[in-house]
Amino acid sequence: MVDKGKLEQQVISVLRTIFDPEIPVDIYELGLVYEINIDEEANVGIKMTLTSPACPVAGSLPGEVKSKLENIKDINKVEVQLVWDPPWNMDLMSEEAKLQLGFI
Repeated sequence: MVDKGKLEQQVISVLRTIFDPEIPVDIYELGLVYEINIDEEANVGIKMTLTSPACPVAGSLPGEVKSKLENIKDINKVEVQLVWDPPWNMDLMSEEAKLQLGFI
C-alpha cells in the first residue's frame, strides 16, 4: 500500500531542491508546480509550468524534475507535463518566495 501523504512530502522536498536559474527561489515556492498526483502504484504525475514560454530552461527543467523524482526509491514512474494554462504569475508564489524576493 502506498502512503501517498509520505510520498507527496518526499516529492515536495525534492522539488524544493530545484531552482529556476534566473530566480533564486525553488520551483515549488515559485508556484511553478500546479499539481502532484500519486496513484496506488506509486506513479507520480507532475503538472508544472515555467515563468514564461521563452524561459531559457524550458527544454531542461522538466527533465531535471523527472530525473530527480525518479531517484526517490518508493516511486515507480514519473511523468512531468509542462502546461501553459493558467499562465504563471507572481500571485502563484508562496509568501516565503515573495519575502525572499523582497516583494513583501
